Amino acid sequence: MEEYVKIPAVIMRGGTSKGAYLMMEDLPEDPVLRDKVILAIYGSPDARQINGIGGADPLTSKVALIARSNRENVDVDYTFGYVGIKDAVVDYEGNCGNMSSGVGPFAIQKGLVVIEEPITKVRIYNTNTKKIIEAEIPVKDGEVITEGDYSIDGVPGTGARITLNFLNSGGSKTGKLLPTGNVVDEIILRNGNLIRVSIVDAANPSIFVKAEDIGLTGLEMPKDTENNPDILEVMEDIRTTAAVMMGLSLTKEKTGPAVPKVAFVSSPKDYVALNGSKVKADDIDLVARTKALTVMHKAYAVTGGICVAAAALIQGTVVNEIVSSQAKASGIVRLGHPSGTLDFEISLEKMLNGGWNLSKAGVSRTAKPIMDGHVYVSRRIFNPQ
Repeated sequence: MEEYVKIPAVIMRGGTSKGAYLMMEDLPEDPVLRDKVILAIYGSPDARQINGIGGADPLTSKVALIARSNRENVDVDYTFGYVGIKDAVVDYEGNCGNMSSGVGPFAIQKGLVVIEEPITKVRIYNTNTKKIIEAEIPVKDGEVITEGDYSIDGVPGTGARITLNFLNSGGSKTGKLLPTGNVVDEIILRNGNLIRVSIVDAANPSIFVKAEDIGLTGLEMPKDTENNPDILEVMEDIRTTAAVMMGLSLTKEKTGPAVPKVAFVSSPKDYVALNGSKVKADDIDLVARTKALTVMHKAYAVTGGICVAAAALIQGTVVNEIVSSQAKASGIVRLGHPSGTLDFEISLEKMLNGGWNLSKAGVSRTAKPIMDGHVYVSRRIFNPQ
């Protein structure tokens, strides 16, 4: 008997993230055993993930699980997981918009959808948020086009443009666009400071605070958190406190590592991105910094970006207070992050009852298949002695 079980896998970059795209049917049905297999594929738990395909970075330790859907007017079901690096856990609490951009190409490659040229629309049901994503994938001669002239900050070179429309993404986890019913809430930090935050749930629930209210400029970079770890500690304090307020966790200590998100925002400013390029204040509508698990995100999560863009257009939020007037008028929000910029087109309407309806959030990404083959998992994972 062979020592290893071979599992079909496609390793793909989706947006600014990377991970394995796996068919659910190729994995164990038991969710506990399935997670053990996924952890083995990535080489977790281990800081270097040296025994697996993980890249020892939150942006490259992600997995997409795909299945043909039985739902009406849906092509595929998609489950996203953050794969722990130092911890033996796969977190399914939220979705990843970047990894979502690879689902359509993967589904076409696997023959799960009917191909239409020049654009094949793939309707994706995300099981994490129970929401629909409509992906528009360029196709030619029956094959997905990956080469093109569209670029996204945080990824070298260019690729074919993939458009993702997140439909009715409000209330992804809590059922409400404004989980507390307020555009602004006040929370007390561990250091005793009282701060104003906005708690919004769109694509992924997030908490926003003005950078200046926690003693920051808004232009901090990942390297700055190494010299000043208090930045991440304050962000985590805000995140876990708000998680309890919105009913996502019973206590601060039991809050999952991935959801909710947290970010600090500031008005448009000039700064230099991680690759040395200049981001000009005139080219963005706000600046935001968020976390990727325990570190500052090197770019910005797509689902988190949808949430900050939606928050920017909801009157009275802390994000709305600092976003440009141009964004408020156009519905297009240009976000400045450590690696550059990210644009969102938001369809948000105020209802007669005073609430808000987020009907659509559009964003463009690129994706690139890197490897198609098999990953090897020790048979002992399946049959422990």
